[in-house]
Amino acid sequence: MCTFHIPVMQREVIESLQCRPGGIYVDGTVGGGGHASEILRVTAPDGLLVGIDIDDDALRASEELLQPFGKRKILVKGNFADITKILGNLHIKEVDGILLDLGVSTYQLKTADRGFSFSLDAALDMRMDQSRGTCAYDIINTFPEKELVRIIKEYGEEIMAERIVRMIAAQRKVSPIKTTSELAALILKALPARSRSQKIHPATKMFQAIRIYVNNELLNLYDAINQGINALKIYGRISIISFHSLEDRIVKNTFRSWEKGCICPTNFPFCTCHRKAKLKVLTRKPLIPQSSEIHANPRARSAKLRTAERI
Repeated sequence: MCTFHIPVMQREVIESLQCRPGGIYVDGTVGGGGHASEILRVTAPDGLLVGIDIDDDALRASEELLQPFGKRKILVKGNFADITKILGNLHIKEVDGILLDLGVSTYQLKTADRGFSFSLDAALDMRMDQSRGTCAYDIINTFPEKELVRIIKEYGEEIMAERIVRMIAAQRKVSPIKTTSELAALILKALPARSRSQKIHPATKMFQAIRIYVNNELLNLYDAINQGINALKIYGRISIISFHSLEDRIVKNTFRSWEKGCICPTNFPFCTCHRKAKLKVLTRKPLIPQSSEIHANPRARSAKLRTAERI
């Protein structure tokens, strides 16, 4: 379990958060504890880390890895979209830094029964929290065709969504689509031959779209940023690692919105919204991993790190 996930851009994360002894930090996606262990190491002897994750396997892995840090770490099962409530339950009013490492962990991808990967045959699940919620099987087999098309276009940016959904609709009239390999095979069958020769597997966008919808990832991210900003001390920092354009766009635009403050139309003679700026964006362009890290961990190649500071 200690190999749950290889932490991406670990050095850059620590520098971006300006981790220091005595600080209080939140890892909203604690995963296997990779980033969290480094935060605890550099904030010794009295730094505190609150690790949040919705995945029970992740919490077990992080508990094992972070055990040597004793009471300096607090692990909570929950969604980072509820950071205000989680910190309130712990009687923590303000924190020095927040980290969100988005996407799916290596462990989740390589564990067949989680259903995240089309390269491993498994039941269609894709839930981060396997104890609740709608799974991928329900979406693929019961959602109206128009809604399926919308999900695939909006969350997967798949231009051939209609073709894929027509193939799914035809198949589910015969029998339910039960496994990841069945779904991947249908996608391949639905797409033209030229799409099958791309470097990225043709099923990638579809699986991304369904996973995002199942876990409500984009709305949760938006909520987590807004709540996280309010939980930061003045000069506290929030750093977010994203892995695809939809996530990065939300991070970039939300950071910029809170840096600007006022959201009144530009033709208004004066401000009526009274919305004050709360952030200073520190990364006009996102940081990306060094080539040596990408060579050692190819999954890091799409990572982007953005950081903002509370003002």
